[in-house]
Amino acid sequence: MSDPRYPIGKYEPQVYSDTLKQEWLNNIRQLPTELEYAILNLDADQLNSPYRNGGWTIQQLVHHIADSHMNAYIRFKLALTEENVTVKSYEEKLWAELNDVQKVPVNISITLLHALHTRLYASIKDISMEQWNRKFNYPGKSEPVSIWFLLGMYSWHGKHHVAHILSYREANNIS
Repeated sequence: MSDPRYPIGKYEPQVYSDTLKQEWLNNIRQLPTELEYAILNLDADQLNSPYRNGGWTIQQLVHHIADSHMNAYIRFKLALTEENVTVKSYEEKLWAELNDVQKVPVNISITLLHALHTRLYASIKDISMEQWNRKFNYPGKSEPVSIWFLLGMYSWHGKHHVAHILSYREANNIS
């Protein structure tokens, strides 16, 4: 049986290719819509249920995606505009327990993601090979990583969490 924490597997960095770039950029562009469909017609009890044993609630997960991708947007912009920059990490588990995550409806984060991903996609879709190769310091990595790495990671991240919600739906016979 596969690990329910990683329904699509763990992120594995990939060598640059134009085909992969288009796939990942499309994943970035389409994530808000895919997430919106993944939570479609879930009621309050379902949104407040963990998507897997020991996992966050679906509500926490949706808000986490927005929090994470806001950080991603800033990380892309910093890496594109500053030399030798170190991007900051954040305490995602603690963020998931804050009042906004508990009280604000998920549609607010879905709306935020639509706007955010429109901006993110527009800011990176036409960058040069030199820019994809720009390096920056990323939390937990011993060596600098490239903007290309960041694109792959956040493309994966969105798919990873949508798969969590779809797995929840399947396990609970929610069509």
